[in-house]
Amino acid sequence: MSSETSQTLSTKEKVGYGLGDTASNIFFFGVNAWIFFYYTEICKIPPATVGTLLLVPRLWDAISDPLMGALADRTRTKLGTYRPYLLWLAVPFGLFGYLTFAVPDIDPTGKLIYAYITYIALMTVYTAINVPYSALMGVMTPSPAERTKLATFRFVGAFSGQLIISMAFLPLVLWLGEGDKVSGFPRAMAVMAVLATLMFFGTFYSTRERVKPPEIKNDLGGDFKALLNNKPWVVMVAAAFLTLSSAAVRWTITPQYLKYYFGVGDDKYFWFLDKISYVQTTGSLAFLAGVFLTGFFSRKFGKRNSLIGLTVINGLVILLQFMIPSTGYTTLVILNIIGNLLAGPTPALVWAIYTDVADYGEWKSGRRLTGLAFSAAMFSQKLGISIGSSLCGWILGGVGFDPEKSPSEDVIQSFRAIACILPGVLAILNGVVLLWYKLGDDEVEKIALELEKRRGEA
Repeated sequence: MSSETSQTLSTKEKVGYGLGDTASNIFFFGVNAWIFFYYTEICKIPPATVGTLLLVPRLWDAISDPLMGALADRTRTKLGTYRPYLLWLAVPFGLFGYLTFAVPDIDPTGKLIYAYITYIALMTVYTAINVPYSALMGVMTPSPAERTKLATFRFVGAFSGQLIISMAFLPLVLWLGEGDKVSGFPRAMAVMAVLATLMFFGTFYSTRERVKPPEIKNDLGGDFKALLNNKPWVVMVAAAFLTLSSAAVRWTITPQYLKYYFGVGDDKYFWFLDKISYVQTTGSLAFLAGVFLTGFFSRKFGKRNSLIGLTVINGLVILLQFMIPSTGYTTLVILNIIGNLLAGPTPALVWAIYTDVADYGEWKSGRRLTGLAFSAAMFSQKLGISIGSSLCGWILGGVGFDPEKSPSEDVIQSFRAIACILPGVLAILNGVVLLWYKLGDDEVEKIALELEKRRGEA
């Protein structure tokens, strides 16, 4: 592993790092946007049962996520500390992503057991490859400014993955299945699995670790205690839960919200896109455009203030969508574009802040816990996703939604409320929680300089 002589990263390395989150989001967004639809509409699993299915694996994540972080922090190989996991796990990641969308045509109990096994396996491999991938950003450069740039490239990659799913997945399902979604879903996901695997290989070969973490001789209990004493980290973990709860509700409900409230079908609307894909695609393009505004907002208002302001405004835009009538598809598209544009900078800001709070924790406690800090934050995110997705299933089950029957007016209005009121309120609450984050950019720079000095003296 090289020394910290170079803080500036090449564009090639930044792009290579971003490819990893393109790979991650092919499944991250693909699963969150389509798994509820796939399980309920294609596999015919009841909505409330799916809601529970999406939550139960989080019990395992409560153990696997922090353990993976601790394991990654303690890994020492010739290939580095975090990079090797990208090489080792790229193929299993793609394989289980495919298998999750390849539920066999068996009895209902068998389908449910298969869904549990493959979904839990996918989430486990997702953790095992994404915790090291996320922590890698903290050791590629010691510079907070460079890490913010790297986070921007990461989320250009992330929302490129989201764009691939938004634009291509449903059209690919219909094309490869020749109009039959039952056979089209696994075939389309097989294509996505190959892409994701190749991209993680690309990230492994194009990145380097430069910040050498200290040898970890700490006990795991002490590591957790140090994390819990890191107040900025605690705030960011709470914010991560609310952020992904809000986002998961939107991702989960969108296909059926459009189908049942706006009455959209599979007919082409623009180019090769149907109306569902068009909403997802234009939203993803707006989000991607918003990512490029990260640097502007960070310089103009600071990471903290930008994150709070953009989060709250986006929540208000989501709430405003509740006023759209069922004939207002075009209005929905416009407001969705505005909301996604405003939300675009927030993921890059969040992940840049995670590296800042990891530095703060090392400065305060002397323990470098990048992997553990990121894994615990990822658990909070996945718990938020599961709660958001599960709420959709439980609410729809409670109002009697059955995809085999025409929905009642109460069910249709439930789709509307779930899509607009629930995520909007969660987003605004997230902005309120972020007010407790007090670590400013000037303090972060001072901490980074002091840590670099300490490492040089070690």
